[in-house]
Amino acid sequence: MQREELPVMTTGLERIAVKARCEPKLRFTSLAHHITKERVWENLSQIPAKSAAGVDGQTVAEAKESFEEWIAGMLQSVHREGYRAPEIRRVYIPKPGKQELRPLGVPTVADRALQRSASQVLSAIYEQDFLSCSFGGRTGRGAHQALATLHERIAGGKIEWVLEADIKIFFGSLSHEWMLHFVEHRVGDQRLISLIRRWLKAGVLENGEIHPSEEGTPQGGSISVLLSNEYLHYVLDLWFERVVKPRLRGEACMVRYIDDFVLCFQYRADALRVQEAPAKRLRKFSLTLEPTKTKLVEFGRFAHRHASKRGRKRPETIYFLGFTLYCNQKGNLRIGLLTEKSRPDLGST
Repeated sequence: MQREELPVMTTGLERIAVKARCEPKLRFTSLAHHITKERVWENLSQIPAKSAAGVDGQTVAEAKESFEEWIAGMLQSVHREGYRAPEIRRVYIPKPGKQELRPLGVPTVADRALQRSASQVLSAIYEQDFLSCSFGGRTGRGAHQALATLHERIAGGKIEWVLEADIKIFFGSLSHEWMLHFVEHRVGDQRLISLIRRWLKAGVLENGEIHPSEEGTPQGGSISVLLSNEYLHYVLDLWFERVVKPRLRGEACMVRYIDDFVLCFQYRADALRVQEAPAKRLRKFSLTLEPTKTKLVEFGRFAHRHASKRGRKRPETIYFLGFTLYCNQKGNLRIGLLTEKSRPDLGST
C-alpha cells in the first residue's frame, strides 16, 4: 500500500506564520537568518527600474550590477547588529484631491530591498495578529477592499452614524519608544530589533542638510508601512475591538487604512459616548487628531429620511481615502464615491 504523503511546508516563512497563528503570545527569538541573500535579490528585482535613487545616487540597475559586492557585507552587518541605515532623501508629492503636499522618504535602492525582505519576515508574524478592520500595506487588503468593506457595513448593516477621523502628521509623530515596545511583544531577536531601531533613527536629507530623526518614521519605505500598521494595531484596533465595542449598546465597527480611519455606530448615543475617546487614546501614544478634519456625521440607510426631517436637502458627506462618500437613495441605498473635482455635482444627485 502506498503511504499517503503529508503536505510539505515549502518555506520558513510559512512555518513562522503557522507558529504565530497557533501561539499568539509567542516571541520569536530567531528571525534574522530568514533575511537571506536570495530574498534580498528577489526583492531588489521587484523594484521598478525607473525608481528614484536614494542619497547615494545608485540606480536599480547599478544596485543589481554590484549586488555581489555589497550583499555579503550588508547581511554580516545585520547579524552583528551593526547595520548603518543610510539617510533618507525627502521629497514632496501632492496629496490626492488636495493642494497641499505630503513628505515622502526615498531610501537607497539597496536599503529598500533589505526593508522589503525584513517586512516579509515580520509580516509572516503580524498578518496572523492584524484584525479584519485593518487595510493598507497588506496583500489583498488595499483601498478598494477598504471601501468595499465600509460600503458593506453601512449598506448592509444598521449603521447610522460615522465618526470621520484624521491623525495629524501621523508618520512624523510616531514614538520610537512605543514602536519598539510594540515590536518586542512578538519579536525577541535582537538583530531585528537593532535593525528596526536603526531604520527609525536614520537621518533625513532635505535641501542639502541632514536632520536627525527622534520621532516618526519616513513615509515611503516598506518597513514604515508595516510598522505603522503594527503601531495602530495596538493603539487603535485592539482598543476599539476589546475595550470600546463591548461597552456599546448597538452595532459598531471600524475601517482603518493605515492612518486614515472611520468609526461607525448604530446609535447616536454610542457615537456621542465614543466621540472624544479616540483623541484621548491617541494622545497616550504621542498622536493627535486634527480637530478640523474630525467630525461625527449622520450617515447610512436612513440618512436621506433624517436629512429631510432636519430641514436639509441632502445628507452630510464623509471623506475617506481621497473620496467623498455620500448616501444616495433611489429605491435601494448605495454608497457613491465622488472625487474632489466632482463635489459641486452633489446637489444634483
